[in-house]
Amino acid sequence: MLNWNNVLQYAKNGNLEPPRRVEKTDEEWRAELTDEQFRITRLKGTERAFSSEMCSLFQPGLYKCVCCGTELFDSAEKFESGTGWPSFTQPVSPNVIAHHMDMTFGMVRVETTCNVCDAHLGHVFPDGPAPSGLRFCINALALEKVENVESKI
Repeated sequence: MLNWNNVLQYAKNGNLEPPRRVEKTDEEWRAELTDEQFRITRLKGTERAFSSEMCSLFQPGLYKCVCCGTELFDSAEKFESGTGWPSFTQPVSPNVIAHHMDMTFGMVRVETTCNVCDAHLGHVFPDGPAPSGLRFCINALALEKVENVESKI
């Protein structure tokens, strides 16, 4: 189970080896994604808080990267954070998420990206529920929900 010390270690010293790599040009990503998905995942944007119904959906399933289809989060790790973005306590595997120090906007945060295709997902914070204490705060437009899939956890 990942914890905040693991996250900081990866962000400062390098991430785990990804399960595979997907690399495309901006033109290829633009052809596959909506304008908003491209802005968020490829240009490190964010969506407005509470702009997606995904925050309040808790049916069983997996959440994949909208860019490359890598399974990132399991609904069993999803919780209501009240922040306006889908929130998870753990990824399905530590090597599917990459962590990067983010010092933009006068803050120090840890950005999360898909470790397979480098898509910006959101940020991770140390204020989540036990036992991990993590809150992966993820843009809904960076995710694709796969319904009725058995939990991996």
